[in-house]
Amino acid sequence: MDDWIDYYDSTHTIYVSKLHRDLHFQIIARDIIGYISSPDATVLDYACGEALSASEVANACGKLILAEPAPGVRGRLIARFAPNTKIRVRSLEDVRKMAEQSIDLVVMNSVVQYMTPAELDSALIVIRRILKPKGKLVLGDILRPEVGMFRDVMALLSFGARHGFLRDALVGLVSTALSDYRHLRSRIGLQRYSEDEITAKLAVAGFSVQRAHTNIGHNRWRMTFIARPPFARG
Repeated sequence: MDDWIDYYDSTHTIYVSKLHRDLHFQIIARDIIGYISSPDATVLDYACGEALSASEVANACGKLILAEPAPGVRGRLIARFAPNTKIRVRSLEDVRKMAEQSIDLVVMNSVVQYMTPAELDSALIVIRRILKPKGKLVLGDILRPEVGMFRDVMALLSFGARHGFLRDALVGLVSTALSDYRHLRSRIGLQRYSEDEITAKLAVAGFSVQRAHTNIGHNRWRMTFIARPPFARG
């Protein structure tokens, strides 16, 4: 995961325009809010990235913890959300030290593909420990083995067409093809899991699992899973 952390901590071109970037985070915030079960909930966004719409999520819960491994991104989060008393920014090391059964909802969106299987296993053990007995983990944007880059391209173009940045999306795809992202993706690859594989991983970590009807974000070719401690309801 370290190479990907360095990439996202750099001046990258993963978003084709400001509109694309802003809409991306707005939609993710909207979808996360849909999983918040109480206005008093403590929510942890694990490896949150820039989280530009985190204030909207914070408005829907009691406390929002933004956990981010990239130090540069983390610094921007601290500066951006310093006035908001409901938001706290933490490192992943801080997450490992959190109190047992202290979090109501953990969201790990568009993160699993950048982790090695061992890194994911370790993270799931930590999350299982800090979740409350009736809490839940939402794993979003899981890449499927049978779905390749072509579907990602089509999802972006469709997103751009719906929201008025199709031309930027086309230009951005060319830029991405020549960028460090493409080289890094080719060299390291992205982790992909079938529904059975991710369910088995979560079960080993002590969760009961169900697949969500829709994925977090705009890419319908990817999967989201809802995981709970055994016997949790609601």
